[in-house]
Amino acid sequence: MSPTFEASAPAKINLGLRILARRPDGYHTLDSVFAPLDLHDRLRLHAEEAAQPRAQVTLTGEHAAGVPAAGEDLAGRAARAFLAESGLSLAIGIELDKRIPVAAGLGGGSSDAGGVLRLLAGAWPEAIARPRLLALARSLGADVPYFLDPRPARVGGIGEEIRPLALPTLALLLVNPGAPLPTTEVYRAFDALVPVPGSGRRDTRPELRLPGAAAPVSLHNDLEPAAVRLCPGLSRLREQLVALKPEAWGMSGSGPTLFGIFDSAAAAEDARRRARFPAPAWSRVAATRESG
Repeated sequence: MSPTFEASAPAKINLGLRILARRPDGYHTLDSVFAPLDLHDRLRLHAEEAAQPRAQVTLTGEHAAGVPAAGEDLAGRAARAFLAESGLSLAIGIELDKRIPVAAGLGGGSSDAGGVLRLLAGAWPEAIARPRLLALARSLGADVPYFLDPRPARVGGIGEEIRPLALPTLALLLVNPGAPLPTTEVYRAFDALVPVPGSGRRDTRPELRLPGAAAPVSLHNDLEPAAVRLCPGLSRLREQLVALKPEAWGMSGSGPTLFGIFDSAAAAEDARRRARFPAPAWSRVAATRESG
């Protein structure tokens, strides 16, 4: 009987996101606080010896239809990259229960890839040295290294500089216009709007004060103007969210998911019930976690 491994692949939010520079290779250096959420995909992985290494993904869940075709999804790419790097001759089957919306700024695809690498590295710990595993994760996407060990952290560079930090549990109301917004399109629009990263206008939305932190965390997201340009309905959702009186609010990643921070899950749920977000927008209450 082939061994089976299971893991959750959590979504994340960005508590603020500053774009510091654009590199010659097209990547952008950033400064952000990442926090995993209790919203997550589920991974179930089977592996057995095979004459030729291969990996296949079976998709289920409410957001399965939004995942790119087989061979392009990040979970499958992660498994195939691990096999190629390690030299293991395995047939890997991945069952992916897709609960995180696709292209929502919540890191779902990157989390799936990180979860697959985490499972495989745990099952075959001698197959790939840790530094090479990190490099492999970076080759799959800027956020993937974070999801090798998802926990609250300050993230810099192009995603590879990860410094864990203490973060209290935050009660959140997530709001999304109901349409995907590809990260590459948002960065392209950002580059057109802000030719020199770091020169964008700063707004004055509330800051988040963390216990023990030397300074509050700014929830400003440099990518928000670009996301609004590509998704005009985001402005109206933002107005509706702010009208619900959260303690603080922001946009996660490249969008278009917005979040409001409330003093309790009950308060966030009450705000969700009072809201009248227009279809096809969706909303849900979530919370940050200490680890993925």
